[in-house]
Amino acid sequence: MMKYRKQLLGVVLLLFFIGQAQKTSPIFEEYKEKYPNAYSVKLLEERKIDISLKNGEIFITQEVKEEHLYLDAAATYRSKESINYSTFLEVESIEAASMVYEDGEYNKIEVKDFVTKDEMDQSFYDDSKSINFIYPNLQPGSKSKLRYKEKIKNPRFLGSFYFADFHPTVKSKLIIRVDNDISIRFKEFNTEKININFSESEKRGKHIYSWEANDVDKFKLDPGAPNFRNTLPHLIPMITEYELKGKKVKLLGEVSDLYGWYYSLVKDINKDEADNELKKIVKTLTQDKKTNLEKVKAIYYWVQENIKYIAFEYALGGFVPRQANDVFNKKYGDCKDNSSILQEMLEIAGLSGNLTWIGTRSIPYKYNEVPTPAVDNHMILAYMDGDKVYYLDATGRYIPIDLPTPFIQGKEALISLGEKDFTIKEVPVIDSKRNAIIDSTFIKINEQTITGSGNFQLSGYSKIDFFNTFEREKKEENLKEVYTRELRKGNNKFLIEDFKEINKYDYDKDFIVEYTFNIQDYINKLENETYINLNLNRELTQFKLKEDRKTAREYRYKSYVKNVTVLEIPEKKTVDFIPENFSVSNDFFECSINYIQKGNTIIYELVMDQDFILLDLKQQKEFNALIKKVEKNFKEVIVLKDKK
Repeated sequence: MMKYRKQLLGVVLLLFFIGQAQKTSPIFEEYKEKYPNAYSVKLLEERKIDISLKNGEIFITQEVKEEHLYLDAAATYRSKESINYSTFLEVESIEAASMVYEDGEYNKIEVKDFVTKDEMDQSFYDDSKSINFIYPNLQPGSKSKLRYKEKIKNPRFLGSFYFADFHPTVKSKLIIRVDNDISIRFKEFNTEKININFSESEKRGKHIYSWEANDVDKFKLDPGAPNFRNTLPHLIPMITEYELKGKKVKLLGEVSDLYGWYYSLVKDINKDEADNELKKIVKTLTQDKKTNLEKVKAIYYWVQENIKYIAFEYALGGFVPRQANDVFNKKYGDCKDNSSILQEMLEIAGLSGNLTWIGTRSIPYKYNEVPTPAVDNHMILAYMDGDKVYYLDATGRYIPIDLPTPFIQGKEALISLGEKDFTIKEVPVIDSKRNAIIDSTFIKINEQTITGSGNFQLSGYSKIDFFNTFEREKKEENLKEVYTRELRKGNNKFLIEDFKEINKYDYDKDFIVEYTFNIQDYINKLENETYINLNLNRELTQFKLKEDRKTAREYRYKSYVKNVTVLEIPEKKTVDFIPENFSVSNDFFECSINYIQKGNTIIYELVMDQDFILLDLKQQKEFNALIKKVEKNFKEVIVLKDKK
């Protein structure tokens, strides 16, 4: 009987596992084994773009197909999907369905409910919309299929095609069919490490281009990595010109073509007489200023303070600045509107500002590489004083006139000089010493406690970041907590006792905090010896990078740190040991720690110079090696002995 029961149990278990196996498809088993850590696989992404010339106009349609296979329980959470569109991109048709595996085959469940909604920010409406839907009954082993057709209404907005994603991609294919009367150019980025099959042919008056990539592994972006455009392999098509009645019509072949279109969108702004109140404000701001630069500075700071930055757009509103009078009366605007009112206020003051197009650091392209609207996403105002260019970006707060906003450092700026004239300048990357954090303290030992006073000084982007922290802390009574957190040193028992702020919210002067503090239980004693570590600030450890990173590391700006601590030697103690001085450096980073005994004090000085905003993988390894050496020296202590 026992033997029979065991056999029966074995048969039941076998049938159970067979039943379980039947619930998963062969394709699921294949890719689950191949990509055990992936939550999904993109089986297909195919885009077919048709570009034709009809009655002197360019017509563009694109058909998109996507198919995904889901490998884990997260399929349920990934069932929501949306397709974005706008004035420039119209969705003409859409089909979507879930493919659920049951009884040895995939069964199709169509999506029936599509909900259109406006994409709104916190305050304003723009013309971006989305079609939202949910794939029904998705589960591990299910597939989703999506097919839609779009009409691209402006030939300058062809968009980018990505051959890879953050999950494995089995097949990605781009096909572009273009009339022979239309010329097109392509620019590839980050495609060196994947195999792309390219073909070119002609058929029925069409030139046909095709790209296909197969079995591309997933890409990963580590924390702090540059924007995905710097990593994912992709292609940007550009329509350069077309032939109409035997004549060539240029579109986007050169930077001059892009600039010509941009200029046509801004040439008619601020033609009306400036608002009288705005004129009065300009007069008040500039009447006691001795130089033109002082006048520009006064106007620039006023706009930062009084015109609230809110990003919103409608159709070509994403490219056309609003009239300065409107911006002044509403007291808000986006980047273009801020540039518009700045330009008008300079004009009222008898000065000249130049509208400037620029891409933030999230866009890695140069104007000569991609002379299309994909190259930039921002507008500022350039003020030229001889050979010096000031990049005025009033979307920020507390930005001094000689600092660009941090997210445009190193980027190319397309500066308007007139209807046909422009220049391209590179925005400088600000020197590390301009973004300084200098913390000087004088400390005394009182049993196991340190008491001290300090002088904390900030400049450049470091100061601006601190001011933004203040704005988040809306209650003044929280400031002591803010300073205790931001100035923390020694251990978690650091406590600010009192503080005094100097030059708070000043645009041009360094911000200074004078403070007193104590750190309990910081001193270690053993018999007649007292041990104290003067490395009270250990900012460097936050720069340590994981060894398994696969991508570059980007920083907002270069920085410079100097910490000075003066220890008063107690009368009843003598110095027994002072650590040796230490320094490390390479082409982009240096750090030094120095000790000096002077009279009845020991002066400790740490200097750290972070002379980079981007580290590639090789540099990261070098950087980590230096950090380890610094960390080792952070453990060094001074030894004091009781006098006999």
